[in-house]
Amino acid sequence: MRLFAVSALALATLATPAFAQEASTFTGPRAEVVAGWDHVGGNGEGASGFTYGGALGYDAQLGSAVLGAEVEVTGATTDRDGVSAGRDLYVGGRIGFVAMPNTLVYAKGGLTNARVNIDTFGGVNTDGYRFGGGVEHDFGGFYGKVEYRYSRYEELDLNRDQVLAGIGIRF
Repeated sequence: MRLFAVSALALATLATPAFAQEASTFTGPRAEVVAGWDHVGGNGEGASGFTYGGALGYDAQLGSAVLGAEVEVTGATTDRDGVSAGRDLYVGGRIGFVAMPNTLVYAKGGLTNARVNIDTFGGVNTDGYRFGGGVEHDFGGFYGKVEYRYSRYEELDLNRDQVLAGIGIRF
């Protein structure tokens, strides 16, 4: 029994540095800026523009799985016939897996609140949901990502598609 306990302690001690190194790649708080293409539409029509903003999040790596939470604020230049996309607030989570030593593939989903500005009426806030996915690569000290996401706002019968690139740091 004593031999079993000593062996288990020795294995745990040897495995701890390797586990800590693996887990630190995609673990911890993060901050990022994002920018890319934005398309807002409904009933077969729509407009495209540029979206920009930032996000804060926290991820935890468990083996090759990664779980995270994030909040984001973006704005957009999308405008058509006096209707423009304003700010967008998002809170959600993501789940992914480490596909290569420094590359994370993930899916995300959560709640979004968009402000739509109508020249003759003013601003309208509308709630919706978002889902999407992306690829993130750790460059050591900072990371880059590419992401697609779809948002749906039932109240105004609007869809939003976005393709974004981002750069961030993990603390």
